[in-house]
Amino acid sequence: MRLPIRTALLLPSLIPSSSKSVVNAARSSNKSLKFDSKYHLYSTYQYGAYSSNMSIPTPPQAAPSWEVTAEEIKSKTQKSIDEDRNLLDDVAAQENPTFDSTIKRIEALNAKHSGIQDPLLFYQHVSASKELRDASTEAEEALSSYSIEARMRVDVYNSLKKVFEDLPKDLDAESARVAKKTESASRRDGLALDEETRKKVTELRKKLSTLCIQFSKNMSEEDGFLLFSAEELAGVPDDIINQLTKHEDGKYKLTFKYPDVFPVLKYAQNPETRKKVYIGFDNRTIINDDLLAEGVKIRSQIAPLLGYETHSHFVLEDRMAKNPENVKKFLNDLRDRLAPKAKEDLSVLLKLKEEDYAKKGLPFDGQFYAWDNRFYTNILLESEYKVDGQKIANYFPIQNTVDGILGLYEQTLRLKFYKVPDAEKQTWHEDVTQFHVWDASEAGEPTDFLGWFYLDLHPRPGKYGHAANFNLAPGYTDVETGKRVYPVTALVCNFSKPTATKPSLLKHDEVVTLFHEMGHGIHNLVSKTKYARFHGTSVEWDFVEAPSQMLEFWPWNKDQLKALSSHYETKEPLSDDLIDSLIKSKHVNDGMAYMRQNFLATFDLTLHSTKSGDINILEHYNDLRSAYCYDSTGDFKSHGFSSFGHLMGGYDSSYYGYLWSEVFATDMYYSKFKADPLNSKVGYQYKTQVIGPGGSRDANDSLKEFLGREPNNSAFLEELGVSEAKL
Repeated sequence: MRLPIRTALLLPSLIPSSSKSVVNAARSSNKSLKFDSKYHLYSTYQYGAYSSNMSIPTPPQAAPSWEVTAEEIKSKTQKSIDEDRNLLDDVAAQENPTFDSTIKRIEALNAKHSGIQDPLLFYQHVSASKELRDASTEAEEALSSYSIEARMRVDVYNSLKKVFEDLPKDLDAESARVAKKTESASRRDGLALDEETRKKVTELRKKLSTLCIQFSKNMSEEDGFLLFSAEELAGVPDDIINQLTKHEDGKYKLTFKYPDVFPVLKYAQNPETRKKVYIGFDNRTIINDDLLAEGVKIRSQIAPLLGYETHSHFVLEDRMAKNPENVKKFLNDLRDRLAPKAKEDLSVLLKLKEEDYAKKGLPFDGQFYAWDNRFYTNILLESEYKVDGQKIANYFPIQNTVDGILGLYEQTLRLKFYKVPDAEKQTWHEDVTQFHVWDASEAGEPTDFLGWFYLDLHPRPGKYGHAANFNLAPGYTDVETGKRVYPVTALVCNFSKPTATKPSLLKHDEVVTLFHEMGHGIHNLVSKTKYARFHGTSVEWDFVEAPSQMLEFWPWNKDQLKALSSHYETKEPLSDDLIDSLIKSKHVNDGMAYMRQNFLATFDLTLHSTKSGDINILEHYNDLRSAYCYDSTGDFKSHGFSSFGHLMGGYDSSYYGYLWSEVFATDMYYSKFKADPLNSKVGYQYKTQVIGPGGSRDANDSLKEFLGREPNNSAFLEELGVSEAKL
């Protein structure tokens, strides 16, 4: 049985927003978006206008139903467990096991169960019903516990060993890869160990699973807030303040959700207000401190039992990086080259702060604090680059922006998105938008159905608080019928809701987020593999972010910015001056931002490279932060690790992957798309050669086919403006 997914694909952890933004598409160069009046068919056409009365294709696979009770979640979960146990009993009992009678059947049942289990586990992140969220969490606990037991069944392993030793010579490449991965997983699970050691590993993994689930639940259920007077919020735009709930004492309630916190850190004139918000936000899940400490300790105990020096050695064995030493070299080399740029960034911001304090008559202590970062970065953008974040947001009403991004993907990747009318949609919440997605011909005609796609874009109580893409059902070939089973994927974000006077408006960095997470969704939709285990984003974990990171380049292209933008009142696009200023600001404070990413990656790696796991995480985190980050926390010790969901959500010893995969993302964009970002021929090659194969082959092989050579880091370093480094 597959191990249940805890958090899906996440954004990097809270990069201080300097300027990054993105934009729409499909309105320039005689290319226009066409909207069907019923389905809002999003299409960008290079070959003439789309006929609005063209028939809408009918998906060959029904959308999932989201009508479920807590009891049904429990019963469906138990049924999956029972079915899996029965199959494994059968596999273990076979005297003459074959690939078809064992591995193939296991993969088929895992695929079926993925489509059942993943939606059930998804409720804990998005349901408005606490009863369903709790039932979903309990289901994950049950599945995780059973999965650990199932993976450690020696009787099943003994049967599979016979298969590994006598694999059919005529296996197709993907089936051979399944066999190889299954054998490797058995070894890494510890099935070749003695019984006593296996029992220890099983017990420890169950404890770890419980900790991870609770860590995630604490983040989702977090409901803290602060109260501020209007005077304390001076400088924060009225649009932001009007979205806050007014408390009975007349003060404004500021939650720790992104749409509340980040604007206050960006605009509040009072440094004490910003400090309170930053510290409150940093401490919002301090309850997770002990859970992480225990999780790290357990991982350090499991690794040597399995024959690995540390947990990082275990994790990285089957990644592109291969071992911790390679990751350390990469991070250290990049740190050395970024440090001078980060120091330059700091000096500019520190000067702005000194000038600001002089104007306000405040005593300046020469320090630049973490709660100063967004505020003075915004001043820098407005004063030196003429970039007004609020003004630019007026050009990105969420519906128009979503339409434009989908239009861009339609044109570049030859896709079709059909929005299901609100009266007909089946979703877990009324805010959610539903689409069915199709492949398209070169002429823009829908051809093959790809799957179902959902957008859940606004915050609500009990909802997952970050941005992530959740694969709710994989695509694969049904072994019994030979027919395609289609994927289901959902994008979950937390953008500000519309007000009585304005639609939801996206900041520039939020548009980037949309591009990034939609990229994961597209990866899951267009992937076509025989086996579910290789579907979509089931690639090496230090490559998984590359496709989404590459798509972040489109918003910085002038033509796409012009095409994507549309003022919510005038419908005018961004002016050339605004676009030019925005593009010039792209790398403002990049040195500090990338040093922070390097810090988080180094913290993750070193945390999981200890042999004892007995480490003072609070001290270690803050010591590293002081060494890598140029914004001080003063006498306050940061508990940022307690909300660092990646550490307990599947990215342990893997956070470096955001930087590692960005090397490949930049190489792909510079080499193939930079000259003509909307080139559908190149887009088609990318779709079929890079994201189409999913994990059915090594990522490096996909890159080599697409690039026509081995990937390298030249473009990445050129983009950052630093000298050559080693990868």
